[in-house]
Amino acid sequence: MLIDLTLLVTPKMVKDAQGNEKKAFMGHLGTHFDVMNKEFPLEFTEREAFIFDVSQRVLDEININDVNLNEVREHMFIGFYTGFGDKFPYGSKGYFSTHPQLSNELINTLLERKVSIIGIDCAGIRRGIEHTPIDQKCADNHCFVVENLVNLKDVCNKKIIIQTFPMNFSDMSGLPCRVIAKI
Repeated sequence: MLIDLTLLVTPKMVKDAQGNEKKAFMGHLGTHFDVMNKEFPLEFTEREAFIFDVSQRVLDEININDVNLNEVREHMFIGFYTGFGDKFPYGSKGYFSTHPQLSNELINTLLERKVSIIGIDCAGIRRGIEHTPIDQKCADNHCFVVENLVNLKDVCNKKIIIQTFPMNFSDMSGLPCRVIAKI
C-alpha cells in the first residue's frame, strides 16, 4: 500500500505562507528538503523508515526520552508525527512560529547514528533563529531535513519504506519534493 506524505499546496496556501514566512518561496514551499549547500544523493530516494508518534507527549520540545532509540539505525528516514499540522493549517502565522521542535540532544543523537533523513509534520526541527543553523548542521553531517509532511499518523510505529523525490534544482537551500510511504 502507498501513502502520500506530501502536503497538497493550493494557491490560497501559497499566499498565506508567503505572507507569514519570508522563506516560503519556491524551494521552501510545502513539503521540501532543507538541503542547504549540499546535493541530495540519489541513494537517499528510498530508505527504511520509522515514524515516531509523539503527538500525545509534545508540549514544546521533543526530547530523547520521547522516542525508542532502538528503532533508529544508520541510513534510515526517521520521522516525527506531532499532530501540529492538524491544529494549525499550513501557511498560518502560528504554523511557522509555534510548532514543536526536536531537542538539540535528540538531533545530535540522530546525527551520531547517521540517519539519512529527518522528517517532521511541521515547519522545521527547530524554530526561529535556530532553524537555519541546525538544518546546515544536519546537511554537513549528510542528513537532510524534510518539513511539512502530512498523513504521518497513518504510518506511525511501523517499519516502512519511504521514497523521497526532490526536484532537480540547483543552488537552492530548499528543494520541493514528493514523499511516499510504502507499507
